[in-house]
Amino acid sequence: MSLIAFDFDGTLSDSEMTVLLAERAGVADEVAEITERAMNDELSYAESLYERAELLGGLDEDEVAAAFDEVALRPGAGELIERLQAEGHHVAVLTGGFERGVERALAKQGVEADTIVANRLPMAGGKLTGEAEGPLIEGTKDDALAALADELGIPMAETVAVGDGANDLPMLEVAGVAIGFVPKDAVRPVCDAVVASMFRLGKVLEGYDVLPAE
Repeated sequence: MSLIAFDFDGTLSDSEMTVLLAERAGVADEVAEITERAMNDELSYAESLYERAELLGGLDEDEVAAAFDEVALRPGAGELIERLQAEGHHVAVLTGGFERGVERALAKQGVEADTIVANRLPMAGGKLTGEAEGPLIEGTKDDALAALADELGIPMAETVAVGDGANDLPMLEVAGVAIGFVPKDAVRPVCDAVVASMFRLGKVLEGYDVLPAE
């Protein structure tokens, strides 16, 4: 058994949850500006998430549910997860995005991840509080991957990480195999392979003997 850890936004899904929420809250431009500052290293990921969550404060529960309903897996992602699990591998989603959106997108495809490590947007009185909480705000994905591998008794050499962005770098650097899914330029140098579709990802995993050839 290997541990296969996926990022979500930009990897398993081409949806961006904060963007979908921001559009419904009428703060899309402000959220985009904060995201841009974070990408330019003017803000840490934690600072950017807290600022974006504050802008979303007051968004009604129905609007939140509708935004998460828009989150979808990439074509072929559900089938790939099923193939991995059928071979006895543990499939994890490690994301700075939100647990509810991940669960909704997986459920629409009739699949489940074995482990989801994600953040949350608390609600009170039927509205977002403007706060954010969860293990991957201050915490990093390398620690999450190592903790899960240790819990499962899987050596780090037998882990695979798939991601695209700067906050995926820590887990890509420590995983046994690092795969970039249309990765940002800063991420490419640490990747053992780069793919642009779930079909190609499956072929790469076959090449590493994680999956049998089809």
